[in-house]
Amino acid sequence: MWRSLKAELDRWQSERRIATFWWRDDDAGTATAALDELLAMRRDADVPLALAVIPAAADQSLRTTLRGEPVAVLQHGLMHRNHAPPEHGKAEFGPHRPLDAMIADLRAGRELLANACPSLPVLVPPWNRIDPNVAAALPRLGITGLSTIRPRQPAPLGLTIVNTHIDVMSWVTRRFGGDDAALAAAIGHLAGRREGTVDCDEPTGILTHHLAHDRHAWEFIRRFLRETTAHPAVRWVSAGALFGGRPGAARRD
Repeated sequence: MWRSLKAELDRWQSERRIATFWWRDDDAGTATAALDELLAMRRDADVPLALAVIPAAADQSLRTTLRGEPVAVLQHGLMHRNHAPPEHGKAEFGPHRPLDAMIADLRAGRELLANACPSLPVLVPPWNRIDPNVAAALPRLGITGLSTIRPRQPAPLGLTIVNTHIDVMSWVTRRFGGDDAALAAAIGHLAGRREGTVDCDEPTGILTHHLAHDRHAWEFIRRFLRETTAHPAVRWVSAGALFGGRPGAARRD
């Protein structure tokens, strides 16, 4: 599968196209050894990182840890609390409670996050689920970006959507899902972009969860960054550039 990834990137190169990537990591809130490892890996690879932070969990230690790091902070809901009934997929902002209550939670999350650390006006809904009515209301709250998982669809007016496509975790086992599954997702999205079956302008996004990684997950991420940054057809893009905020560091322009 690693050879297949290189072969797909070689196709991009032969067509004189640039395969853009971006990196989102979820569930940050406080300083941990796992967050330190994530940031060290980012520095080693010299690629931009977007960190989805749970506002209710964000504390001063996070602000201190991120000081001076070219990391974009995104709003990860409010409390990462599930409000869906057991028969439905978990969601904090799904169609299971009044819209006004969810809007109030989003406003509270924005305020908490502003007090914790600078962030982009981008929502990452917990469990990557959001009711369409909530998504449509985001621009009037000053939230101009949205990120979930799967190839993006047209966005509501005033909203920029940039999703992820490669989840390194298996949420059935709550462990690393394996090289083959992650690489198949990467190759599938890249091929879809190249062939025009998905939005060709949406960068291929890798989704990580630093608090949940086992040794195999860390090893995969490290190799994935190494293999992609070494390829001449690849450019890693910052969340700031993608969502129209202040750009972070990128490997190549």
